[in-house]
Amino acid sequence: MSGRRYALVAGGGTAGHLQPALAIAEALVRRGHPRESIEFVGSARGQDGATLDGRGYPVTLLPGRGIARSLRPRVVVRNLGALVGLAAAMVRAVGIVHDRRPAVVVAVGGYASIPAGVAAVVLGVPLVLVNVDAVPGAANRLLGRFARAAAVGWEGTPLPRAVVTGTPVRPEIAAVVRDAPHRRSARRELGLPPDRTTVAAFGGSLGARKVNQAVTDLCARWKDREELTILHIVGRRDWDPGMATTPGEPPAPGLRVVRVAYEDRMALVYEAVDLVVCRAGAMTVAELAVAGVPSVLVPLPGAPGDHQTENARMLERAGGGVILTDRACDVEGLSAVLGGLLADPARLETMGRSAASLGRSDAADAGAGVVEAHARRTGTHGDGVRPAQGGGGGRSG
Repeated sequence: MSGRRYALVAGGGTAGHLQPALAIAEALVRRGHPRESIEFVGSARGQDGATLDGRGYPVTLLPGRGIARSLRPRVVVRNLGALVGLAAAMVRAVGIVHDRRPAVVVAVGGYASIPAGVAAVVLGVPLVLVNVDAVPGAANRLLGRFARAAAVGWEGTPLPRAVVTGTPVRPEIAAVVRDAPHRRSARRELGLPPDRTTVAAFGGSLGARKVNQAVTDLCARWKDREELTILHIVGRRDWDPGMATTPGEPPAPGLRVVRVAYEDRMALVYEAVDLVVCRAGAMTVAELAVAGVPSVLVPLPGAPGDHQTENARMLERAGGGVILTDRACDVEGLSAVLGGLLADPARLETMGRSAASLGRSDAADAGAGVVEAHARRTGTHGDGVRPAQGGGGGRSG
């Protein structure tokens, strides 16, 4: 793992941090930087190791865990242990940055970005932030004053030297086409009736109990609606095998409901549906924008900085989404909002176009351009490091 690197990409802990980090790393590879010259620095706890395994990048995982926001005695004691782990991670990160001599450190948020970002500042290595939420997290707020630039997903993100690049999404999401032929084909592939109005509801890989309960109650209320399909992606936490339905089976009279625990073919879902009901995580909102999908957004209450509400407002202000608060997300509230939207197909079409106006399919390349623009220039010494390209943000060929 030793040897010089072009970039250290630090942070992670959640898919919302890792997905844009990977997208920017892949954009740097497309721009000519060897894969082995880009090293990920993540956390030994959580999903970083499993997500990064097999991607071809060097990976270093730091010890420790984040600080919990609570003054309960048990949590305070746990936080004291976390501070010891953070100190060990800081020492390790300084050693990594000193050994790798990177041209740039890219901090994407999450626990591991703090020790790596601090090490970059201490050792004089250019630091670039990647921030996809409308409200920066604690790590990026801390590091923002020292960063050369911040590649951000949305206008108005309160970070110094912010450059709006958009939020990088997976290539298959950027390739979504929402015309009638693709819609029918996607529905057939997902086992959904091809000619019914279709709504998808989901709350992330684990699920969202409030959304799940409201959707379940709505399905019972709307059981006689023969023109409608609801694809309910329940999530692994709330899934019960008794919920399973069989995609593709001949629909019974009335509402068609397809329930699955998890769906990793989200590009097909976005092509298939007329409307989505979901939480408002940064990656979900970015995907809805790039794919041009109208949505009812139910922000997670209590999220740090209420960032999900701010994410949702980006789509709402553009006319691409409607916010339904978590408190109002019950069968009455969901029925009223969905009923009004489904009764107005022209409005759904307009919402989809409005959402798409915010999406940037070139966000990964734009972010890579910001990274290159602020990396220190260094010659090639047989270590996989090449001179940084200036400028940034244009699409690569």
